Amino acid sequence: MKFVQRFAYYLVGLVIGCFFVALVYSGKDTRCNYFPNARVLNDIRNKPFEYSETASKILAETWIDTTDIKNTLEFGDVNFDKSDTDFGKKSKIYVIEGKTTKDVEIILTIQNEEHKATLMNIIKK
Repeated sequence: MKFVQRFAYYLVGLVIGCFFVALVYSGKDTRCNYFPNARVLNDIRNKPFEYSETASKILAETWIDTTDIKNTLEFGDVNFDKSDTDFGKKSKIYVIEGKTTKDVEIILTIQNEEHKATLMNIIKK
């Protein structure tokens, strides 16, 4: 069998395999969260989200809105050095840095428990 024929068989098999993979994964809501930052933000977004009294008072001010909180939970950066993520604790404290729609840098402190996440504090940088 010549090289061209073997290569043609390989390409036919590759195309059929890609078709079946695309067919299987097209209907699923799959995410590829391989990095720790993406995992933490995805975990917090998928839980019931609550606001503490301190955070509610800050959200009542005009410089920040809940849209800014949602954007920070989508595109923010988790500062693991300042976060309290010891293994075995029932709740972990994450410090997330982001920006508002008015380009003001903010720092969110979020308490992440097993079944809910609570926004504890918002700090303007």
